[in-house]
Amino acid sequence: MSELKEKKTKGAIDWSSLYKKEDWWAVWLGFAVLTLASSRIITWLPKIGKWIDNPSLAISLVDVPYFVLLGLALLMLSVLPILVMKEKIKGYLAGFPLLFLIAFCSLLISKQEKINAWGLEYVLWALILGLAFSNTIGTPKWLKSAVKTELFIKIGLVLLGAEILFNVILSAGAFGLFEITIGLFIVWYFCYYLATKLGLSKSFAAVLASATSICGVSAAIAAGGAVKGNPKEVSHTISLVLLFAIPMLLFMPMISRAVNMPAAVAGAWIGGTIDTTPAVVAAGALYSDKAMQIASIIKMSQNVLIGVAAFLLALYWTLKVERKTEEKPKLIEIWYRFPKFITGFIVASLVFSFLLIPTMGDKSVNAVLGITKEIRGWFFAMAFVCIGLDTKIKELVNIGGGKPLLVFLAASILDLIISLASAYLFFGGILFPSPV
Repeated sequence: MSELKEKKTKGAIDWSSLYKKEDWWAVWLGFAVLTLASSRIITWLPKIGKWIDNPSLAISLVDVPYFVLLGLALLMLSVLPILVMKEKIKGYLAGFPLLFLIAFCSLLISKQEKINAWGLEYVLWALILGLAFSNTIGTPKWLKSAVKTELFIKIGLVLLGAEILFNVILSAGAFGLFEITIGLFIVWYFCYYLATKLGLSKSFAAVLASATSICGVSAAIAAGGAVKGNPKEVSHTISLVLLFAIPMLLFMPMISRAVNMPAAVAGAWIGGTIDTTPAVVAAGALYSDKAMQIASIIKMSQNVLIGVAAFLLALYWTLKVERKTEEKPKLIEIWYRFPKFITGFIVASLVFSFLLIPTMGDKSVNAVLGITKEIRGWFFAMAFVCIGLDTKIKELVNIGGGKPLLVFLAASILDLIISLASAYLFFGGILFPSPV
């Protein structure tokens, strides 16, 4: 496992990994954005408004130069690791404006009134636009240098950590945490077992299992980092997550309403099953405000488990999966394997939950998160554009002979059943009085 070793000589840590590894750069850049927002150096960003028939009405002409400045700022921020790691800088500089433009279009489409109401979020449109580009015109070589999927999404995940506030999670009490953890282990193991039995690699199985059982896109990226999975496996899993979210978003509220499900139960079921946060919020809102609130809390609680899952996977892969019989595993290898951007995710959550909220207050912190959330959205949008640009539809359908699709479908059905049962048990007043 030479690629995992960060040592110059025996027993010496190679500190250059702090500026030569993409994971660490995601942490530093994420912290830089959080610092700029927390210190109120950045207090405003240009916004894309909602529109009905005319998309040009979503943007004020006065804001156009500010969007250009925003693109330049994101370019200047993200180009730093490209320079230091001595990658193809010319291709990145040439391709970034197109990435930003496609990301802008995805955000614009998602703001259309009906599309926004149905929760068809910008990441889905970013993926679709990227796929349309790569499968029609084709992705030219000069643009491929700007395809930095993991860098963008890892920066976004560090920023997401600041939004995972422990006081919000605890508002659902132990019931919410029990509700999500009971099914997690069952669904994860079932998906992993089925995937390996069908001949998929253990790393692919781990990524699929984490995405279906925990929280979709974020969990897939974290799991891929922990097991050093093939980026194609991660991208394929993310595509499945987004495509499955659409029918779930539409049908779960309809089913809940048809059987007259209590709002708290419907929210817990939706939040524990759908794998993307915007789709969870939209599906909950289609049922009721209360369902939306419970669904959001359950989903946020799931997001907290990203770090736990990454650590456990790193531990398991080091001590079991990749352990050589003649070699005694070293605990330090767990740290080498553990995704460093997850460290940033956890630190950001702790700092905002236990340092900034007590010192700045909820109102000020919410203002800061309003800025960081928008910046995270831009990084996520560009990341999903990159996934589309790097994916061929034929490959998406044929990869693994359709087995990943089958595994994901089977695991999702099991997740639907277990989440429904646990939602009734913990929020339906069967075992305990409903906490909300």
